[in-house]
Amino acid sequence: MWTVYDHPADYPDHYVARKWLVGKKYAEPEATDEILIDADLDELRKRIPPWLYCMPRQEGDDSKIVEVWF
Repeated sequence: MWTVYDHPADYPDHYVARKWLVGKKYAEPEATDEILIDADLDELRKRIPPWLYCMPRQEGDDSKIVEVWF
């Protein structure tokens, strides 16, 4: 899954999508080194694999999370 963040602390001038590994073989989501970075949210979204489904931010998520694609 890809989690999209709104200007996180490590990239304060950009939106960032970080790839996470999830599923039965992972007790907890596992971060990967794969990230997408863009100053424009719509441009960043265009780079996320098109077959994924977008889920909006959920109550209780970190305030920097915009959405999750899985």
